[in-house]
Amino acid sequence: MLKKDNTSQVTRDQMITLLNEDLAREYQAVIAYTVYSQVLKGAQYTDIARELEKHAGEELEHAIKIAKQVDYFGGMPVATPKPVKLSEDPVVMLRADLDNERETIAQYRQRIQQAESLGEYALSETLRAIIVQEQDHEMDLCDALGIDVPAPKKI
Repeated sequence: MLKKDNTSQVTRDQMITLLNEDLAREYQAVIAYTVYSQVLKGAQYTDIARELEKHAGEELEHAIKIAKQVDYFGGMPVATPKPVKLSEDPVVMLRADLDNERETIAQYRQRIQQAESLGEYALSETLRAIIVQEQDHEMDLCDALGIDVPAPKKI
């Protein structure tokens, strides 16, 4: 079994497993952004709720791209999301989204190294494009929370 912190050579089967974990995180993001965008209330959250709705669509695009890669590697894409944190407190929801984005970015950084170790440069380029949007989401969430973007999360 591949250790979580190991970015050296992985097998195609291990890549399927790892990409399916990423896919479950993308599903989680689609659900979270969909729910949060509809339940955030108050004038201070009007703009961010609209932005979260947009993020939901982008996360769905990411999920489709990751599912396509799982299929390319000969696997079956998973159909179950990671758990979504629900709360009545808007700040708790936004912080949960921020934590999820940071985890996703860290995992994709590792996945890029693993893809390149397999010579799968198309996958690494797909993931790089996804990271661009994920970092935009991270910045939007930090703006909504009134905090600076934290240093990259290490895996």
